[in-house]
Amino acid sequence: MLKQFDNPYNPREIEEKIYKLWEKSGFFNPDNLPGKRKKTFTIIMPPPNANGSLHLGHALMLALEDIMIRYRRMKGDKTLWLPGADHAGFETQIVYDKIIEKEGRNRFEIAREKFYQEIWDFTQKNKALMENQIRKLGASCDWSRKKFTLDEDIISKTQEAFVDFYKEGLIYRGNRLVHWCVKHQTGFSDLEIVHEERIDPLYYIKYGPLTVATVRPETIFGDTAIAVNPGDKRYKSLTGKEIEVDVVIAKVKLKVIADPAVDPEFGTGAVKVTPAHDLNDYEIWQRHKNEIEGPREVINKYGKMNLIRHFPDSEEAKKYEGLKISEARKLIVEDLEKKGLIEKIDLTYRHNIALCYKCKNVIEPRLMEQWFVKMKPLAKSAVEAVKKGRIKFIPERFKKVYFHWLKNIRDWNISRQIVWGIRIPAWQCENCREWIISKEKPARCARCSSVEIKQDLDVFDTWFSSGQWPFLTLGYPDKKDFKNFYPTNVMETGWDILFFWVARMIMLGIYRAKKIPFKNVYLHGLIRDEFKQKMSKSKGNVIDPLGVVNEYGADALRMALIVGNTPGNDPVFSEDKVRGYRNFANKIWQASRFVLINSENFDFKSKPKLSATDKKKLNELSKIKKDISNLMESFKFYAASEKIYHYFWHIFCDKIIEEMKPRLNNENKKDKLAAQYILLEILKGSIKLLHPFMPFITEEIWSYLPVLRGLGQAENKKMLIIEKW
Repeated sequence: MLKQFDNPYNPREIEEKIYKLWEKSGFFNPDNLPGKRKKTFTIIMPPPNANGSLHLGHALMLALEDIMIRYRRMKGDKTLWLPGADHAGFETQIVYDKIIEKEGRNRFEIAREKFYQEIWDFTQKNKALMENQIRKLGASCDWSRKKFTLDEDIISKTQEAFVDFYKEGLIYRGNRLVHWCVKHQTGFSDLEIVHEERIDPLYYIKYGPLTVATVRPETIFGDTAIAVNPGDKRYKSLTGKEIEVDVVIAKVKLKVIADPAVDPEFGTGAVKVTPAHDLNDYEIWQRHKNEIEGPREVINKYGKMNLIRHFPDSEEAKKYEGLKISEARKLIVEDLEKKGLIEKIDLTYRHNIALCYKCKNVIEPRLMEQWFVKMKPLAKSAVEAVKKGRIKFIPERFKKVYFHWLKNIRDWNISRQIVWGIRIPAWQCENCREWIISKEKPARCARCSSVEIKQDLDVFDTWFSSGQWPFLTLGYPDKKDFKNFYPTNVMETGWDILFFWVARMIMLGIYRAKKIPFKNVYLHGLIRDEFKQKMSKSKGNVIDPLGVVNEYGADALRMALIVGNTPGNDPVFSEDKVRGYRNFANKIWQASRFVLINSENFDFKSKPKLSATDKKKLNELSKIKKDISNLMESFKFYAASEKIYHYFWHIFCDKIIEEMKPRLNNENKKDKLAAQYILLEILKGSIKLLHPFMPFITEEIWSYLPVLRGLGQAENKKMLIIEKW
């Protein structure tokens, strides 16, 4: 029976075998769990992007969620952990762009349908690999319910939500400034840009009787006004008047307006207003629409100058036409200097600029028609749900940043000018330009009866479908799972997507499904290397979790990721830590071997007589179990894992086993029986407590363990995965 224990613990041999047994048992599926389980416990797995391998952050997420699920399953709950994969629109298209670039192809030269199909095939292969990786990490999720964000039902329900939101006045098409990436040719939401401090020349340019300061002299062709602060006495005599300004290629008349957004301390206190190319200037124009000209776009979507349509009679405009921004900036500065219009240049000016989060190119604000979601109405109920305690944050400090973001939220641009994603169900009449919002293509235009109708080429921001993930995966609105498992219990994810995803799930869940999507939000940190550096491919410090699993086993990796890792803080990862928990796995194996070998002749029919010291040991185990249970209930997995580690190694192995060794060799059969019983009981209890953290080795050991029920009676044994906690 115990031949397996003759060899050192080999996770490679055991882990694959155990996972197959779990899958075969069907116990990952809540419908197959034994006993009458009324209380449900549900986690919807944050779907990893189907464009690459899992990283350590995924391994941490899977370990934390599996710990919760295994604990609750053993506690008798009807547990559902629903896995999935995210098509990850823009992210995946960028990954695939790089692949075809290496092949000498360009996405703009590939037909839309063909390009979509290629990415589909690419993600399906990745998805299969990813699911295998999730299995290797021991995730006890219900594969029979797995979902993909491009499953037909998800697409249908996402498009349905757009149609309903539009009818309810929550979605509108607006001609507004958006964050535009010239390289990727798509707009972004506020959350998808990053800011970086840079030093750039600040040019002081003469504007008639005034001087304005700007870092973007190439946009002077798009100016429609000059703004000053209403309290700035220096410009009181000019406010409300038009002045003539030489912009090199022409002389234009610009009105001086007063607006409180102008900082009198910046530059000269007078600023040029370019509503087509600056977000602040756009807002100034919105407040002064009746006084000044509207936005004038002088830089096109490719980041090149576009002047002739605004200055058709200017020969000078031709030399700027088609120039890149950097080229135009250099040329305009030269031309302004020739005309004596540069007053001075500050070469030490520090400012923040917006960059594409992916390619780090400068974002160009661009006036475009896009679909927007009104966020203020959604934010109100999302704030209320957390304030009233219906949704709890772990750790609590993230409530403050959550409230701050929702208080300052702006409308959400959900249009993306990419191919990979869910098409927006909006149709435009080619004749009268009317928009028709419908899942199906309309037969004719309701306004002019034309049959020339084309669907919007844009797709949804991937977060629009992901924001509805908790209820869509459960079959909203009428499937049995939605009724049984929604709202879910925990949303566990990284703190870095609190705004991208968590806040949006709360808003859309409350609005669309009429209930909060989850009761608890557990936010883990971002894993750093042993030098506390963020892990990135460019730094070369990325660690493949599957490589670690192959070397040390999944249980060792899980413990290394969990012990000491407090929620919301960035944990430091080192291979030494994994090696230490591989040694712990060996310790568990050897201790179990010792107990089982020395209990082979245990007499189940006899009733062991326990001393007061023996009973104290069992009471100590009961207390440890109670302490660990309390820690698990309060989401302190970092402490629970450390407590059972310390107890097993330093109390059970170092003390109890050593104390029992002489009694096992005792000729007094009753004393030997008591010693065997104590060792078996403590091993049994410890293996149960270790199971959520180290599921593979514990399930294997459990299969050899004679489980006891009360004193002196053997018990019918079940798999550890469904044993009572």
